[in-house]
Amino acid sequence: MREPGDILVVSCYELGRQPVAAATALAELRRAGFAPAALDVSVESIDDAALRRARLIAVSVPMHTALRLGVRVAQRAPLGAHVCFFGLYAELNAQHLLERHAHSVIGCEADVPLRLLAEALERGDTRGVPGVRTAHGTGQPDRHKSAPAVPSRAGLPVLERYARLQIGSAERLVASVEASRGCKHLCRHCPIVPVYRGRFVAVPRETVLADVEQQIQAGAGHVTFGDPDFLNGPTHALRLVRELHARWPGVTFDATIKIEHLLEHRELLPELAECGCLFITSAVESLNDAVLSALRKGHTAADVPIALRLVRSAGIDLRPTLLPYTPWSELGDVATLFDFAVNHDLIEQIDPVQYTLRLLIPPGSAILEGDEPRPWLGRLEPDQFGWSWTHPDPRVDELWRASAALASAEAEAGADPLRTFRKLRALADPRSHEPPRRTSRKVPRLTEPWFC
Repeated sequence: MREPGDILVVSCYELGRQPVAAATALAELRRAGFAPAALDVSVESIDDAALRRARLIAVSVPMHTALRLGVRVAQRAPLGAHVCFFGLYAELNAQHLLERHAHSVIGCEADVPLRLLAEALERGDTRGVPGVRTAHGTGQPDRHKSAPAVPSRAGLPVLERYARLQIGSAERLVASVEASRGCKHLCRHCPIVPVYRGRFVAVPRETVLADVEQQIQAGAGHVTFGDPDFLNGPTHALRLVRELHARWPGVTFDATIKIEHLLEHRELLPELAECGCLFITSAVESLNDAVLSALRKGHTAADVPIALRLVRSAGIDLRPTLLPYTPWSELGDVATLFDFAVNHDLIEQIDPVQYTLRLLIPPGSAILEGDEPRPWLGRLEPDQFGWSWTHPDPRVDELWRASAALASAEAEAGADPLRTFRKLRALADPRSHEPPRRTSRKVPRLTEPWFC
């Protein structure tokens, strides 16, 4: 197991960024004396030679899209290799993966269990490995806590292969890091909730900064904090960006922050801007209060323009993410989102695909908890990694199908996002509208649209 390539860590998709989860796993394995190879199938072809060489193939699946790609990797693994899926969506879909695609599954906080699995394979006995689930059960978690290693990015594709920051015609390479994992909130649709149950783990500040430094040395001029919510630990976050700005004053950053936290911690926004924050991604999801209540988002539709004003007054852009299609959505909700984007100069801050996203219900989702009636719920579709559902109003599902097909075709054609916006809006609201206009200011954005 100690020869180069005996272990292959495969990343599948992390929002178009150089992967943090795979880099974290690589670091722990290398610290223990292993020599893992790395592959990122979001930007590289599947390397069959590397798969044939590997005795342990560890597939990182932190997201739904990643899991779909990861299964394709597993299908091409040689018979003699041990296939392990690790990450958030591995834990949610553990039963199906063990039945069809994997020998073992590791959930979140996977770096130490993955190293313990490699050591167990080396000994020839994988029974009861702490934190590792197999068809025979799950080993008890290892209570020994060691300081996390700095993510190891050697062997991963270079930053030039990933999403870039774009401001007008200027571009910068992007570093991707995590200051924390998990989330203290319990939004019902979030896949993090059934795994972390309101818990979050702060990554030591010096570990994060060392990861930033190695990516800056590789050419990065901007940092994306991939935390589910950057202000879960506001003191930790603020200390981190202060140090980031002190060490590299020309480096900018972006982060994801809940609408609820933008309101609660509004006094922090000016300092975030001073430290280099260019934009904040926030899960607005809907402007229908019934939907927001059903999802337990922690904010109302009326809170959204307030948060937008607070962020902009601090000199930061807000990039909303949306979830237009849920069982509680109404037919007119999507048109309302288009109107809001126009009225608040947000057309270029919302990627067109956002207007087509539909609720995913993975196994174990908090959506399924409680005894409320769910006449819209279908059945668990293991191969699709979630539950099917049908909207009570068939017109809503018809609009979703038409919109999703249009957005996909436009993206494949490389269409101007403003054109796509206009076409999608016409589907949702056939009334006559003025053509969308490009803003006169330079809007910072990443070149990879946000997806799930």
